[in-house]
Amino acid sequence: MLSDVTQTTESAATPPVLPRTPRVHRAWFVAAVTFVTIIGAAAFASLPGLLIEPLHTEFDWSRGTVGFAVSVNLALYGLTAPFAAALMDRFGIRRVVAVALSVIALGSLLTVWMTAAWQLVLFWGVLVGLGSGSMALAFAATVTNRWFVARRGLVTGILTAAGASGQLVFLPLLSWLVENHGWRPASVTVALSALVIVPFVWLLLRDHPADVGLAPYGAAEFVPKPGPVQGAARRAVTVLLKAARTGPFWLLAGTFAICGASTNGLVRTHFVPAAHDHGMPITAAASLLAVIGVFDVVGTIASGWFTDRFESRRLLATYYALRGVSLLFLPMLLAPSVHPPMVFFIVFYGLDWVATVPPTLALCREHYGEDSAIVFGWVLASHQVGAAVVAFAGGLARDVFGSYDVVWYASGALCAAAALMALVIRRRPAVPEPLLTP
Repeated sequence: MLSDVTQTTESAATPPVLPRTPRVHRAWFVAAVTFVTIIGAAAFASLPGLLIEPLHTEFDWSRGTVGFAVSVNLALYGLTAPFAAALMDRFGIRRVVAVALSVIALGSLLTVWMTAAWQLVLFWGVLVGLGSGSMALAFAATVTNRWFVARRGLVTGILTAAGASGQLVFLPLLSWLVENHGWRPASVTVALSALVIVPFVWLLLRDHPADVGLAPYGAAEFVPKPGPVQGAARRAVTVLLKAARTGPFWLLAGTFAICGASTNGLVRTHFVPAAHDHGMPITAAASLLAVIGVFDVVGTIASGWFTDRFESRRLLATYYALRGVSLLFLPMLLAPSVHPPMVFFIVFYGLDWVATVPPTLALCREHYGEDSAIVFGWVLASHQVGAAVVAFAGGLARDVFGSYDVVWYASGALCAAAALMALVIRRRPAVPEPLLTP
């Protein structure tokens, strides 16, 4: 009897035997599913810039009105991100992403029957904004933090580039649909692309390496899966309040706000109508944005590789400085047809499009440790608020001045300021403690 008890006690104290680590770690398959999910979800990010002229023509809504709906979408995209990261800690990645994709599909589909501007704000601005916010870069940050210890910079770059790849896949198709069949089939395409991804997310994505008995990629030992974190909204707000007491948070938020203003808010939303103002066909302008997506994949993956090897602050300063210079030249390059200097701008700008993400996320990890995904969610919120302001201001400037030129020049100056802000972010060599202890 005593022998049986001793054997039972020893058995209970012995950790479970884990399966052998496969030759290709499961983390790479999870990253692949995440990549495909973000690619499919990128369809909704490709559409707003294509809707401005068709909605202005059909409903006689001003460009400022359409820009306001886009700005609501962009703002909610950012403001939802930190809460989505906390919800993933509470309910799991699969559930949150599946629900988010369903909300995106619903909002995009309802726009087909809209007749008033407030419906555009509700369906595209609110519903698609909330859904897309849950599919934001905080999703990529959460997957990277849980599944990878080594190669985090590279994986962050790859997952960030997925959005550009989605833009590459969908933008030419959506622009062709808008020009030849109207904007409604394009909205239906966005809805269907979101719905198609839901089964893949539910069947193939896993919340944590411990779910399949593995350690994170590059980890020296097994990491148990943490229990659900209660009070997701309270945790997101508490992390924000504590991060807001630190200088690096405001510098990262400020630089990322300028990043959003100069990319999603300006180029993604207003490049197509601005090029169309100069006589360029919509399909040609949309194809140029797609080319930005091609080179963004290269630039962002390369940025992730650089982030694993070089100081993130200096990388950020370089990226913002180069972006600012390119925007100052853009008004002189817009013309009825595509010419070599414009192609050079597209390639140059594409390499820099979201190259800022890997070093920004690396700085969040450096300063905020285990809470970095939520802190990055708030930094991303500032990115989208900056994008929202310029999405609205760009349309308003076009209505008032009859040109986008002033917005290009102002964005170039803001990028110069962001480069200086990045350089003054202090270094923190010590391993940080989490902002919020469980």
